[in-house]
Amino acid sequence: MTTTDASMDVGDDTHEKAPSPFKQPKAVWAVAFACVISFMGIGLVDPILPTLTKKLNATPSQVELLFTSYLVVTAIMMLVTGWVSSRLGAKRTLIGGLSLIVVFAFLAGTANSVDGIIGFRAGWGLGNALFIATSLAVIVASATGGFAGAIVLYETALGVGIALGPLLGGELGSISRRGPFFGVAVLMALALIATLFLLPSTPTPKRKERISEPLKALRHRSLATTSGVGLLYNWGFFTLLGYSPFLMGDISPVQLGLVFCGWGILVAVFAVWVAPWLRSRFGTARTLYGNFVLMAIDLAVIAVRWDSHPTVIVAVIIAGAFIGVNNTLVTTAVMSIAPVERPVASATYGFVRFIGGGLAPYVASKLVSPDGNAMLPFLIAAGTVLVAAVLLSTVHRALTGADRGESPQQAAEEVDEPHDAAATPGTADAADPSTDAEPRHAAAGTHVPVVGDEGPGKHETTDDVRTHVPS
Repeated sequence: MTTTDASMDVGDDTHEKAPSPFKQPKAVWAVAFACVISFMGIGLVDPILPTLTKKLNATPSQVELLFTSYLVVTAIMMLVTGWVSSRLGAKRTLIGGLSLIVVFAFLAGTANSVDGIIGFRAGWGLGNALFIATSLAVIVASATGGFAGAIVLYETALGVGIALGPLLGGELGSISRRGPFFGVAVLMALALIATLFLLPSTPTPKRKERISEPLKALRHRSLATTSGVGLLYNWGFFTLLGYSPFLMGDISPVQLGLVFCGWGILVAVFAVWVAPWLRSRFGTARTLYGNFVLMAIDLAVIAVRWDSHPTVIVAVIIAGAFIGVNNTLVTTAVMSIAPVERPVASATYGFVRFIGGGLAPYVASKLVSPDGNAMLPFLIAAGTVLVAAVLLSTVHRALTGADRGESPQQAAEEVDEPHDAAATPGTADAADPSTDAEPRHAAAGTHVPVVGDEGPGKHETTDDVRTHVPS
């Protein structure tokens, strides 16, 4: 998730009251609405996982592939979204992603087998990758009232989507197992039509991104290390998100939706408001150390009390707080010390972390014993989160330097071998990391503005945004 200090003035020499972030052109509202629906897809299937196992005679391992196919495809597409958007332009990429989501969400609703739904969820992941890669950049380029307002609007859309996704999935799932998929298809179709007619055309970016850039960026130890932290943390995160519904007893889709709605509200609140406060008070690294330990304890409680339905429900809801902080600050850690262009760093990080998130639920389902004992997968999840804290400590000095205001290039030199800076484009104009962070779902081509003394005009192209702000 992206967090910036929305209360900061855009310039030091002005003390005018900031305009409301909710007074925006229709085009911005169209994209923001699409963002809400897209983020709803994260937890949409959670409330209907037990229902799908019964209605389709599927095993938990099979339905967990709904996460795996969606997230692994999203991960792989992270490597090419920058290449695509730099050639098609933001609007065409956005329309393409929305169209794919509409088609594959509808097809998932028509599927009569779990294998069919798995395949269509993969196509859904393809569209989602293209959409999230450009939605924030479009909002920033089109919004009025300054960058801070655009970010508040985007964060609001993300929070609403994460909280309402499970609720909608539960309500529609109580009517039919097909309901959540058809519901998303209809809502996304409305967002597509609004975006098509209300969003002005956007120019093609001047610089064409090479398809090999995200993978080559892993040669930098700072980026490889923090991306590995993201993979380990997301393993724990998606073990909880993907398998915990099977440990909550025989409750209805609506009740499951309410549980994950509570979880989503905490994710949003802690990501948008609490994480920046903790970072300003304790620093990025120390905040994450403590938060990783607390999340590991929460996962260990589920491991030990997996057969206590109330314990699992309470632990899942509480985990939303830890996940919210991690989503914001792990990405902050990645972006603050990545010695490459931030769209490239974002693509690299998205690829690595979503691989972990995609594999974790399926592996968890395979590790559950025949009698349903889920201790092992959740102990492993707790362990991976603790290992993430240990791995993060190897770049502690770099993160501390970034918190002091060092550029990503300077911070990376704390851990990377010396290399030719000229071979790493875009590192000389790094922004102040004190306001640098990125949303849980950002990818190549998404750019979060830094509020400071200078900045682009309020109606710049997405290519202009690419040169001024971090991804």
